[in-house]
Amino acid sequence: MIIQRLLCAALCLIPLSAGADAPVIENVTVRGGAGGLTFDVTLSHPDTGWEHYADGWRVLDMDGNELGMRVLYHPHVEEQPFTRSLGGVTVPSGTTQVQIQARCLVDGWSDQTTVVTLP
Repeated sequence: MIIQRLLCAALCLIPLSAGADAPVIENVTVRGGAGGLTFDVTLSHPDTGWEHYADGWRVLDMDGNELGMRVLYHPHVEEQPFTRSLGGVTVPSGTTQVQIQARCLVDGWSDQTTVVTLP
């Protein structure tokens, strides 16, 4: 029992790795057009290189259905935060809000989403 408590206490002192940092959605702007909506999403993430970086974000309806996805093909180590766009996103008629969810190459999809009210 004493060994288990000491082990537990020791594990609590180990710092979390950078992998515990999910991408953060800093800002979202939405523009309308004839070909659908364009989303400009600003992310920040402690990218370390090709092995660990924010590798995408997606637009979801409020039920969690994917409406569009922006793949990020390379790390942004020296460019933080950074903004990337996705155009031509079609949303169902009457939709007033969507969610944006970011993904990391190592940790997968973030548990957090950002709700955006459409123009």
